[in-house]
Amino acid sequence: MAESDWDTVTVLRKKGPTAAQAKSKQAITAAQRRGEDVETTKKWSAGQNKQHLVTKNTAKLDRETEELHHDRVPLEVGKVIQQGRQEKGLTQKDLATKINEKPQVIADYESGKAIPNNQVMGKIERAIGRKLRGKEIGHPLEPKQK
Repeated sequence: MAESDWDTVTVLRKKGPTAAQAKSKQAITAAQRRGEDVETTKKWSAGQNKQHLVTKNTAKLDRETEELHHDRVPLEVGKVIQQGRQEKGLTQKDLATKINEKPQVIADYESGKAIPNNQVMGKIERAIGRKLRGKEIGHPLEPKQK
């Protein structure tokens, strides 16, 4: 019955320090005093809001003078689309319906605000029967020979 003595306590393992305690300044200092190897690494911008960090590249971009923008449809092409559409007696909406695009697309192409898309340009060319790309802008479209 000696084994079932209620007064004896057996400790199987002792809990080590929690992560926060192990990282504290006191714990690091104590480990260094004991002669243990302590590895410390600083995380990049740890605990700081450095998402918008000014770097050398920012200054380089500021010095950049070249304007970077998308090419737009030339006004000459817009006028050709308008003339071709009016010759066929179509409104912007009619032409848009005919080529399966939104009326705003036609308006943008005619006003020169659109970024050229070869697929849309090809559809408009076939619908109005005039070339919109290349050197012969405004010339009649020749039917393809088989």
